[in-house]
Amino acid sequence: MTTLVRGRGWAKTHPLAVDAALATAVLVCMVVGSFAEPYGEHGPTWGTRTPDAPSLLLMALGALALVFRRRAPWSVLAATCAASIVELLTGQPRAPVVMCAVIALFTVAARTDRSTTWRIGLVTMTGLTGVAMLSGPLPWYAQENLGIFAWTGMAAAAGDAVRSRRAFVDAIRERAERAERTREEEARRRVAEERLRIARDLHDVVAHHIALVNVQAGVAAHVMDRRPDQAKEALAHVRDASRSALNELRATVGLLRQSGDPEAPTEPAPGLHRLDELVETFRNAGLPVEVALGQVGLDLAAAVDLAAFRIIQEALTNVQRHAGQAAKAEVSVVRVGPNVEVTVIDDGPGSEGSDRKTGDRETGDKAAGDGEAGQGESRGGHGLIGMRERATALGGSCSAGPRYGGGFRVHAILPVTTAKGGTA
Repeated sequence: MTTLVRGRGWAKTHPLAVDAALATAVLVCMVVGSFAEPYGEHGPTWGTRTPDAPSLLLMALGALALVFRRRAPWSVLAATCAASIVELLTGQPRAPVVMCAVIALFTVAARTDRSTTWRIGLVTMTGLTGVAMLSGPLPWYAQENLGIFAWTGMAAAAGDAVRSRRAFVDAIRERAERAERTREEEARRRVAEERLRIARDLHDVVAHHIALVNVQAGVAAHVMDRRPDQAKEALAHVRDASRSALNELRATVGLLRQSGDPEAPTEPAPGLHRLDELVETFRNAGLPVEVALGQVGLDLAAAVDLAAFRIIQEALTNVQRHAGQAAKAEVSVVRVGPNVEVTVIDDGPGSEGSDRKTGDRETGDKAAGDGEAGQGESRGGHGLIGMRERATALGGSCSAGPRYGGGFRVHAILPVTTAKGGTA
């Protein structure tokens, strides 16, 4: 089997040598056949006739033309047909030069389309057979004349079959390669989507809980000496927030495990059913939050439920970090037709009193109640981008910007059900 594969590889890289060997074999067959007398008393006999010099020359020219059958198939077919016609008209005794025309016709049929194959095949069959029957040295009904018709017809059919098989194999190979490319592209797309989703979840978890831990730790440090009971309560909130952060990080990082790894996360994804718990963490951190939860219903897709929760979480985290110590926030979740509208607004002051730009809301953010203002923090960045990506991935929309008269507003429109089936 290995030898056969190597032989095929060598033949593909040395086509001229293969054609030269084929031409030599055809020449030997024609010369040997020209010495045979098919009409002997007891069958074909040898040595009763000898080809003349012109016949040998025509056989040599026809075989020589076959060496170039792949480089110039049409020219080779014309040359071999011409040599065959000359031999049919003048040969005494006849030499089988037509073998060269048969092989040339096969080559042309294997390299052109079907309609051209049958047209040129019909012309070659009728032309050579007609010359042999009408002008040849044998009677028109001789077996050799019928043999010319049969062999040229089979050459055209065989060449067309070879061409069809090559086209079929090439089509299968192309489909396989295209399917492989499609699988690779789909795998890369899914990996990119999963990485983006995990990045959004990690950002939401870290930004939310670390902001709360920072605020409560600042409160504890501020009142440690004067009000130790309040400091102890703030530290308890720090402990709860850090525990929640660790649990959510463990669940998110668990998605990166291989399918065979143990301890896969079993906790359900957060959703609007945990909205009260989320709001309570912000209230404990000193941010007054009012919630208006309409009749959203229980038919929300899991991805929509998670996206709504994460958008509210990120918006309130931004309020906690950027809106200032005296800010208040309002959360509204209502169902409007086929959509769920999530709105988070606050009344925090912007930089220099009222100038608050989307994506660049600079505030005097109090650092955990210690009275020191940190200028230059921006409401923009990955938070707003992540909210928009979550909404867009589900076929919804999300807008964020300053409110008229002060404050900031985040408004997201999410479909109740999503046909994409992906996790936000």
